[in-house]
Amino acid sequence: MRILLLGGTGAMGTSLKDILAERGDEVYITSRSRHIDIGSIHYLLGDAHDDEFIENVLRQKWDTIVDFMIYRSGEFTEKVVRFLDSTDQYVFTSSSRVYADSKEPLTEDSPRLLDVCKDEDYLKSDEYALAKAREENVLFQGKQKNWTIIRPYITYNVERLQLGTVEKDLWLYRALHGKSIVLPKDVAVHQTTMTYGGDVATAIAGLIGNEKALGEAFHITGKEHTAWSDVLNIYSNALKAGTGNESKIYMPNNSVNLAGVMGNTTQVVYDRLYDRVFDNTKLIAAIGEMPFITMEDGLSRCLTEFIKHPRWIDYPDPKMEAYLDKKSCAGPDLKEFHGRRKIKYFGWYYIPGIMKLAKRTKTLLHI
Repeated sequence: MRILLLGGTGAMGTSLKDILAERGDEVYITSRSRHIDIGSIHYLLGDAHDDEFIENVLRQKWDTIVDFMIYRSGEFTEKVVRFLDSTDQYVFTSSSRVYADSKEPLTEDSPRLLDVCKDEDYLKSDEYALAKAREENVLFQGKQKNWTIIRPYITYNVERLQLGTVEKDLWLYRALHGKSIVLPKDVAVHQTTMTYGGDVATAIAGLIGNEKALGEAFHITGKEHTAWSDVLNIYSNALKAGTGNESKIYMPNNSVNLAGVMGNTTQVVYDRLYDRVFDNTKLIAAIGEMPFITMEDGLSRCLTEFIKHPRWIDYPDPKMEAYLDKKSCAGPDLKEFHGRRKIKYFGWYYIPGIMKLAKRTKTLLHI
């Protein structure tokens, strides 16, 4: 099969390309960065959001297109028919964040936030979970049915390790630099399901070319769930084994202030404060039973590997570091910042009110 992965260099696509190549498929991956072709894995240099680039790519006929891109709702509506016309199977990556809160394990028919939420301000937005649900509706309501919707949830690998509301470039960076890890108590008590990227990729591969998958939606998650506090313990144990040091922990009573500083309040309120437990019976019926690596084993392995070969995606954010250093009573730490970043850290640590005013003024001046 000739398979196109749009934006396939993330936690899922990285593993998927190897699985597909090993089974004999010709794999083509769009990327904004240069990569070297290896065997039957080929890279197409360009931005899949760019209309001219993607139009050239879609002039070819593909057996399957797996789309890992993130779109605005209107942008997706403009492109989707072209995707469907260019392939026998279009695999759209949605998210299990589309689901509303539930006291029962989530199935693919569980209510979505878009359909049951009463928060009018939230519904007016195009926040990630809402945008994905609206894009699903475009497929559900369309005439063509050569699509498959996949809904992963917190997929991790060596490069991406989440803890509650924060990514590894914040919590793990702090841990490896002797600072406290942050996990709000109101998030810590909730159940989560985290799935290894390789397992998610194996499941996606099972849906590619699978007639049972056409016109259907599947969440792709492991069978295991645990509290975020247990995830923290897994990380702490792996850190102690890898560095010999005990982790410092900062647990504020709630996530309100942290989310406000990070700018991810809706993600917290409409996902991380829910218990995310899944029933993946539908997926198993389509692809058969498959072994999922346990969260303890998978997270420990990935963290241990990262400790041996650390690669940071983002530099530490002066604002977040200042906020967490102050709240956790760590005291100011200027040694990791230089130039303007040091000035920003100093400002956010000592005079956050003035920094907020300056930022608001700068924003207004740009309007």
